Amino acid sequence: MAAIANLFLGEDRRLRHIWRAAIWAVLVFAALPPLLGLGAEPIFKRLGLAQTLNPGAIAFVEAFYFVTAFIATLPFALYERRSPFSYGLTPSRALDAPLWDGLFVGVAMAGGVMAGMIWLGGMQVHGLATTGQALLLSTLGWIGANMCVGFAEEFWFRSYLLQSLWRSLTFWPGALIVAAGFAAIHYFNKPGENIVDVITLVAFSLLCSYGVLRTGTLWFAVGLHAAFDFMQLFVIGTKNGGQLPVGRLLDATFQGPAWLTGGSLGTEASYLMYPAFVLAFLFVRLRYPKAQATTAAPP
Repeated sequence: MAAIANLFLGEDRRLRHIWRAAIWAVLVFAALPPLLGLGAEPIFKRLGLAQTLNPGAIAFVEAFYFVTAFIATLPFALYERRSPFSYGLTPSRALDAPLWDGLFVGVAMAGGVMAGMIWLGGMQVHGLATTGQALLLSTLGWIGANMCVGFAEEFWFRSYLLQSLWRSLTFWPGALIVAAGFAAIHYFNKPGENIVDVITLVAFSLLCSYGVLRTGTLWFAVGLHAAFDFMQLFVIGTKNGGQLPVGRLLDATFQGPAWLTGGSLGTEASYLMYPAFVLAFLFVRLRYPKAQATTAAPP
């Protein structure tokens, strides 16, 4: 019995962090979604939201992800005597430099890939796809939707889950497990996924996690995620999973090989993303030369 107890309990006689992470993952990825979905699906239909790539539908889905992760995190936060937002999303740091650095990197990465595609002939801009009042409303809608993406998905993948894996396995093994899960969720739920996009997803997740290590907060990743998706979906208007974003900014066509344009998966599957990731990692390394986050936080 003692051996079994030691398998699950640490020297402090509390549940080991690896088991906390495992239970949390089962709740978030298996147990809670079907239960919460019973209430969410009727609301989605009542709001008249279409299952297309539009700001309203995206914001609703991301809210669902956030609620799921929050419900799963809350009992562990109480067990550890912490706030649910203390795992990287401390509200008092929301407007600190890491958020703005993340926004900058997200815009620069996607914008750089766009410039490269235009220069190499893979993207042709014919003007604006949306104008007038519709453009203003669409801009606001996509800003809101992508801030929901950044906040919800970072809380989902790189808050309690990353922190618990980090404490039990050290940082990089934990970050790799999170990256594998992040890529798998997209791979099995988005049509047309391929190995190129999987590499991008893994690299993106590792960049977000690296931002946590270097800045000591998740707000860099929130800004990065929000800006990166905003540029791809609204500004560039690239396909994502074969769908075109509704209310995109640019009237653009993408003619060229899939290695350049990303094909049906959009710019995130373009080979031009790879040098963008190298530069982004370098920026974080130089901007934050010393790691500001450690496992010395409350247990």
